[in-house]
Amino acid sequence: MFWPIIIFLLFLFIGVFLYFIPLSTWIKSWSAGISMAPWDFIGMRLRNVPADKIIDQLIMVQRAGLAVTRQDLESHYLAKGHITDVCLALIEAHKAGIPLTFSQAAAIDLAGRKVLEAVSMSINPRVIRTPLIAAVAKDGIQVRATARITVRANIEKLIGGAGEETVIARVGEGVVSTIGSAESHKRVMENPNMITQNVLRRGLDRGTAFEILSIDIADVDIGRNIGAQLQIDQANADKLIAQAQAESRRVEAVATEEEMKSKVEEMKAKVIEAEAQVPLGLANALRQGRLSLEAKPTTQLEAKSSVPKISGGAPWPS
Repeated sequence: MFWPIIIFLLFLFIGVFLYFIPLSTWIKSWSAGISMAPWDFIGMRLRNVPADKIIDQLIMVQRAGLAVTRQDLESHYLAKGHITDVCLALIEAHKAGIPLTFSQAAAIDLAGRKVLEAVSMSINPRVIRTPLIAAVAKDGIQVRATARITVRANIEKLIGGAGEETVIARVGEGVVSTIGSAESHKRVMENPNMITQNVLRRGLDRGTAFEILSIDIADVDIGRNIGAQLQIDQANADKLIAQAQAESRRVEAVATEEEMKSKVEEMKAKVIEAEAQVPLGLANALRQGRLSLEAKPTTQLEAKSSVPKISGGAPWPS
């Protein structure tokens, strides 16, 4: 009567045991010489840590001779880190003789850097090609160049160091400065090595996550005559300014001419008005007796027969 209950409880116990303690993973760890107690597996299950993944990485790093504990891997996994990349980076750095601890690798990984790629770049330097850089020499000729930058990752500065974009920008700045300080574009074309020498002397990898090993000018070419173009543009601008000033003076002259015409018309009107007042004045003077009319004889006969006119005296009868 109790046998079905006992069998049910037995299967339930086995199911719970296998859920919390993966038998294959336990056997794998035991065969690799890793001491794992049942409660260790139970704790990992409760913390939602995949025991098989942790054990596989632990076996890999311990076989490589690295002192990494299960607690280190669990902590990095719970911090949302990539334990596989960290373990592979540690093994690769150990084989290459690069000093790298688990704490450093975990910090680099959590900082968002690809730690495995950084270690690989530290072993095999990488070549970065800059975009086309254009600068103008002192003689006004544009020089265009591209450079290849050979860099190696600096493990110690991966945390907080500037990235690849900063290195490209600094190299571009150095190339522009070197070409701009050259007296003639011919000097740059004859000796492109002067660009790399000046750039390397600047210490452009300072504060970055890389170490610049070399800078090589891949291509250098002549562009436009910027100096001549600027002179042409300046001449055109001066021409437009002169034309604007001439047009302004012409408009002022036209305005002055129109103003003088208007003054002439005004003076003519005043003259006409004054002329219109003359007959009125004469009539007034005659009426008031201040003016007399005397006929001037034109011949001797007329002079004898002329009747003298009264001048001055009393006013005429109205």
